[in-house]
Amino acid sequence: MHPPLPTRTLATLVATLLITGLPVMAQAPKPSPASKLEALLYHIDRMYVDSVDQDKLVEDAIVAMLEELDPHSIYIPKEELEEVNEPLKGNFEGVGIQFNIVKDTIYVVDAIAGGPSERLGIRAGDRITGIDGDNVAGVGFKNADVMKRLRGRKGTKVNVTVLRRGEAAPLEFTITRDKIPIYSVEAAYMATPTIGYIKVSRFSATTTKELREKLDALGAKGMQDLVLDLQGNGGGYLRSAIEMADEFLADRKLIVYTEGRNSPRENTFATGEGRFEKGRLVVLVDEGSASASEIVSGAVQDWDRGLVVGRRSFGKGLVQRPVMLPDGSAVRLTVSRYHTPSGRCIQKPYEEGVEAYRKERAERLAKGELMHADSIEVADTVRYFTMNKRVVYGGGGIMPDIFVAIDTSLSSEYFGKLVRKGTLNTFALAHVDREREHLLRQYPRAEDFIQRYQVDDALLEGLVAAGKADGVEPDAAGFAVSRPLIALRLKALLARDLWDTSAYWQAVNADNPIDSSYRKALEALQGDTYERMGLARRP
Repeated sequence: MHPPLPTRTLATLVATLLITGLPVMAQAPKPSPASKLEALLYHIDRMYVDSVDQDKLVEDAIVAMLEELDPHSIYIPKEELEEVNEPLKGNFEGVGIQFNIVKDTIYVVDAIAGGPSERLGIRAGDRITGIDGDNVAGVGFKNADVMKRLRGRKGTKVNVTVLRRGEAAPLEFTITRDKIPIYSVEAAYMATPTIGYIKVSRFSATTTKELREKLDALGAKGMQDLVLDLQGNGGGYLRSAIEMADEFLADRKLIVYTEGRNSPRENTFATGEGRFEKGRLVVLVDEGSASASEIVSGAVQDWDRGLVVGRRSFGKGLVQRPVMLPDGSAVRLTVSRYHTPSGRCIQKPYEEGVEAYRKERAERLAKGELMHADSIEVADTVRYFTMNKRVVYGGGGIMPDIFVAIDTSLSSEYFGKLVRKGTLNTFALAHVDREREHLLRQYPRAEDFIQRYQVDDALLEGLVAAGKADGVEPDAAGFAVSRPLIALRLKALLARDLWDTSAYWQAVNADNPIDSSYRKALEALQGDTYERMGLARRP
């Protein structure tokens, strides 16, 4: 007697039938893959030795089938669809706070500007102890529990109890839920009197509006040149990428084209309405910059509009289109490929399968590519030329004009544990909660704090003690190696908790001991790099 086949084996069998089919007699009409799947499921239901969850079997088969296609065609169950799409919509419905759970207490990190909590006066440092009359302090609440209780449909109400330092009694708020913006521009500030800096974390439905607002604001402050930071930006909406590139490119310049087996070539051109078509531009990318980030950086590079600084980007050049399934679930199905204006296909190879594809970034590090530009494996057969006849390369990802090696010299297992345990984050939040008024009296503006504040030994000793309380045993050697990095991260977190995310990145960039991409960008804009690399200076 043979043992029953496990469900996963059945799923793989179903997927294999769908993809390859089985031999049939020459005289018999060839059944469609769908009819074969339906027949197999019928026989499993009627004949299989054990009971089977057919819904799960079909879902596993769909996942296995999509993995045979490419790494970016994915299945999204109905119950996960809203959550997956939410960051790209640019908003969600709820109360509008960012929070952290510190020692079983819900701390407000920030009340989102314009949201219902901010309008009622809830502010950073407040501790939420009750939600709709239920105690939520010291009862083991997790992040998912908080979101479940605070999120909800626009117009509905939730009552929260807040403890605030300096207030003798708890404060009661009734918050009417509303649409809450999810910002994709994380930072925007003047790096020098003439150079602006903008960091974009994703390409969402609101990215273009946010970018234009920041370009206008920095322009009013005297911005002539710009550093656009797309490091770690994994992409998002194609339309937002096109609109961003349009802000930098002159009228009728090709931004990107897409092409696929059932999708004829479609060219997309810039319009004449860009807000920053003349100032000099540097785009920062790294191995985490993908998809929409590569469309923007590839167009900027191919037109010699600006310099790309950093490391080779991820290499995602496949276009997905959402396909809804009858039960409310969906598939993001690859329908075409992105090509830069010079003809480069952004997509890196994936013929060796999904697992090999997912490990490719780690292999870059192992091969030394992230440390040495000459370790990047590029074939001459994928050479292309920019509009000024500079050589650029295809073969997967966007190659930077100026390579910046990753620096791991300050990393240690001790630093990693402090980050993974959340100790750095929660320690900074607790320190600001105690010292907010004192710090703001000393440093009224984020710029004052970033220029003058120093993380001292006493604060670092407190961090080490907090780490020990969290189960991170002190490690003198690891601390010595990572001290500059720990101090920088702590200072940046303090700046975020005192002001906003923009202050965090301003602090990180001001004196980063390991990532020199930002400094290289400023050097390129302040020196003669543009002329040496054959790019025109500002008209």
